Amino acid sequence: MSLRGLLEFKQSRNRQVDINKIEPASKIVQKFCTGAMSFGSISSEAHETLAIAMNRIGGKSNSGEGGEDPQRYKLLKNGDSKSSAIKQIASGRFGVTTNYIANAKQLQIKIAQGAKPGEGGELPGRKVDEKIASIRYSTPGVGLISPPPHHDIYSIEDLSQLIFDLKNANPKAEISVKLVAETGVGTIAAGVAKAHADHIVISGDVGGTGASPLTSIKHAGMPWELGIAEVHQTLVLNDLRSRVTLQTDGGIKTGRDVVIAAMLGAEEFGFSTAPLITMGCIMMRKCHMNTCPVGIATKG
Repeated sequence: MSLRGLLEFKQSRNRQVDINKIEPASKIVQKFCTGAMSFGSISSEAHETLAIAMNRIGGKSNSGEGGEDPQRYKLLKNGDSKSSAIKQIASGRFGVTTNYIANAKQLQIKIAQGAKPGEGGELPGRKVDEKIASIRYSTPGVGLISPPPHHDIYSIEDLSQLIFDLKNANPKAEISVKLVAETGVGTIAAGVAKAHADHIVISGDVGGTGASPLTSIKHAGMPWELGIAEVHQTLVLNDLRSRVTLQTDGGIKTGRDVVIAAMLGAEEFGFSTAPLITMGCIMMRKCHMNTCPVGIATKG
């Protein structure tokens, strides 16, 4: 049961839409993104597959917070690209280099995620092999902790400074800020817009993570339906809506979900579980144990 499952469309039998006024599929898929899943939380094969697929259709893949192998910035012989269009900058700053920033089409500042809002992240040491450690500039076998806050962001002014710095580091990239649907998120989003972000993500309560404590699983964020509606309305009331592009994610699975998100104010849509299932995920829920039987969340 979800909040959007209780909603119904009002349909008119006599009203038809001219097919020529509808965006073609090639344009619609450009509004699709994959969720932030880092190399380390998922295997290099899975991470690269997502990037290649989204680059082919004109969508955007998200690197997650674990950095990216610089070799992926070179085009393959067939013209494909393994480079994630969205490169995330989280509180741990793992793998964030000048080269990483320069090769992004969008730089996403992760403030929180739906599965564990207000908490940091952890990549268990058993998943940190030599390759992952080299990309994250850390030590093999040692767990990696992302602190709950960014230690250079304790106010909207601090966020504005980071956005300014990133825009100077890569003037061509959009700057995105990832928030979680929660009470008062509209006010926070208004501050983010005033800090000159180009893009805001509102993540819902069913957003995933490869290693979330039980306390987080039982106390996640709110449904994205509430978050995106509040943010959209708050930005409109403050004459800020035209400044930013709104995206939502967290359990979006069907075309109906996308339509409802669009009606509530979203312009772009993120998918995580669905692409993983397409690659062969069988939902064993062992992402954090390095024993994924199909190799999506492990090197084994």
